Amino acid sequence: MIALITGASSGIGQELAKNLASRGFNLILVARRGDRLKELKSRIALFSDVKVKLICKDLSKTEECKALYDEVKRLNVDIVINNAGFGLFGKFHETELDRELEMIDTNIKAVHILTKLFLQDFRKRNYGFILNVASIAGFMAGPLMATYYASKNYVLQLTKAIGEELRHDGKNVYVGALCPGPVDTEFNKVAGAEFAIGGATAAEVAEYAIEEMFKGKTVIIPKAEIKALAVISKAAPSKLMLKGTYFAQTARRGDPSEDKNK
Repeated sequence: MIALITGASSGIGQELAKNLASRGFNLILVARRGDRLKELKSRIALFSDVKVKLICKDLSKTEECKALYDEVKRLNVDIVINNAGFGLFGKFHETELDRELEMIDTNIKAVHILTKLFLQDFRKRNYGFILNVASIAGFMAGPLMATYYASKNYVLQLTKAIGEELRHDGKNVYVGALCPGPVDTEFNKVAGAEFAIGGATAAEVAEYAIEEMFKGKTVIIPKAEIKALAVISKAAPSKLMLKGTYFAQTARRGDPSEDKNK
């Protein structure tokens, strides 16, 4: 069996790759940074003899998303994990427009393109798994990270809608969304922020995500306190949630100019 993972060079993507390798899945790992992918491949070789194919692509570019699909579509991929993405901290009127558009292209357009193309194949085969990495941010609006939160809302709602279509059509195809809270990864450095509260490790999130994916869970939320936050976000008045989110975001700090990670 073959699993394709985007944004595999670090963080959750890297841990998903290691976890699936330990389960015997051959891997197609995608990221911009070829050196990081080679390092990961070497680490995987220390504990597993699975085949690992490396592909360097910038998925903020539509043509590279389509080229990725064209390159692997004949390999009968079983699992697609759309993990590539990044965030940006700052007031909306102050953040750089071009960088936000790049975020939208990566967090939304790449997920949309790859989900659609692989889903069409999976429906024909009546088999396959697509896991889209969203965030607990997908349940709410996010002042001081407005575009990032909005992008994860898109991923979450798109994924839920596709899952319902598959259920109605009786298809044996899984589409789900992973919605972690704070995770100890490079995300904070890339976004120019730090979480005010501690989070799970990337390895813990990866293990939980894969287990729940194979159980058929549509929305996967690691950690009980993050699940509680998702429930509160639905029940609490919108104004209260906005104030609370703004307060939490003001506890962040950092340099928004750091290079993105995919």
